[in-house]
Amino acid sequence: MNFLPEKQEEESFLGLRISPRLLELLAKIQEIEIEDFKMDAGDLEIWLQPGAVAAPSFVIPTKAEVPSGKAKPTQIIETEFIPPIETYPGKVLEVKLGATKSEGGTRGKTVIVGGETTPAFYTFERSTPNPPVITLDVFDMEVPLPKAVKMHVKDVMEDPAAWAKLAVEKFGADLVTIHLISVDPLLKDATPKEAVKTVEAVAQAVDVPMIIGGCGDPAKDTAVFEEVAETFAGERFLISSITRDMDVEKCAKFVNQNGHAALAFTPMDLNLARELNRKLYDFMPKESIVMDLTTAALGYGLDYAFTNMERARLVALMGDPELAHPMSSGTTNAWAAREAWLKMAPEWEPRELRGPLWEVTTALTLLLAGVDLFMMMHPAAVKTMKDVIRQLMRGGSGKTERLVEWVSAKI
Repeated sequence: MNFLPEKQEEESFLGLRISPRLLELLAKIQEIEIEDFKMDAGDLEIWLQPGAVAAPSFVIPTKAEVPSGKAKPTQIIETEFIPPIETYPGKVLEVKLGATKSEGGTRGKTVIVGGETTPAFYTFERSTPNPPVITLDVFDMEVPLPKAVKMHVKDVMEDPAAWAKLAVEKFGADLVTIHLISVDPLLKDATPKEAVKTVEAVAQAVDVPMIIGGCGDPAKDTAVFEEVAETFAGERFLISSITRDMDVEKCAKFVNQNGHAALAFTPMDLNLARELNRKLYDFMPKESIVMDLTTAALGYGLDYAFTNMERARLVALMGDPELAHPMSSGTTNAWAAREAWLKMAPEWEPRELRGPLWEVTTALTLLLAGVDLFMMMHPAAVKTMKDVIRQLMRGGSGKTERLVEWVSAKI
């Protein structure tokens, strides 16, 4: 490249032939801009002179100059951990289920759910006022059940009263849910009075609080719930459930007038939950409402269910009055997951263990989100849940040595 307009002495710099005058100008202004300049890449040559890049300088210390190292640490520095204590402006309402003879019912005991003033089991802030409770599902007709569940109830599947008695006396249920699915118009289309007879048989067999479940048909459920509510006035049953596609005003009125509580069921949408709760407030006290925000099983949206329920609990503690209700989980939805009951490869077996693990994992996850009432099915899952709840309610510290043993255990 030649920048010389006429013959004069040149200097070479990095392979470029540059006049002394141009070098002098460059030394002053440090840069030069050339307009309308074109060059083929084939004409470009760049020479890198040896020593053009300075090598980094460093000094290697001699052995005598190397400082003597300190002893290696043998333990973690011990320091006191003080957990941050928060105070929340909101509180979850308490809902009482069941009524004893002195309260106008026939139950031998009652349960109270809700009442939390902190996130789930933040016992370092405040104690949990009421332990979560578990209800076992009972059906008023024989239904298809996973083998792992059916093996425990096969002798009582045609007798809901005996099934309920087994759930309480052997499996330790705190409540019993009687699902009146025979009233479904697509099944037996049983009448409300027939449903009442079933509820009466179950109520006489056990003395724990009861949850009355319908078939899912809005019109038929309304008729059945009304008949049951009036027949068992004062028993403080939990009517499961009131949904947005039902006549909410009518349902709320007969539930409240007969001294029962309502389970408000909505999909995974807190705005829909608020909407349904607001409608119920017009006809019944807030202390008679439990929320069901929909449970998705492990592997089928459990993370969404957890997030939804945790958000509901946290905003309730922050002062949202429309979500300050105890939460219920239909944990038996875990058995809808095919992995809970399907015959699979040998590494997934046995199903008799995999199924209850699927249910209890679903339940334990939502327990930490703040759920107060669990609808469950397998006795092993129920026992595990009750053991965990008992441990968490004590607020004690875990045994770290047991954790180490578990991690290193061979299965």
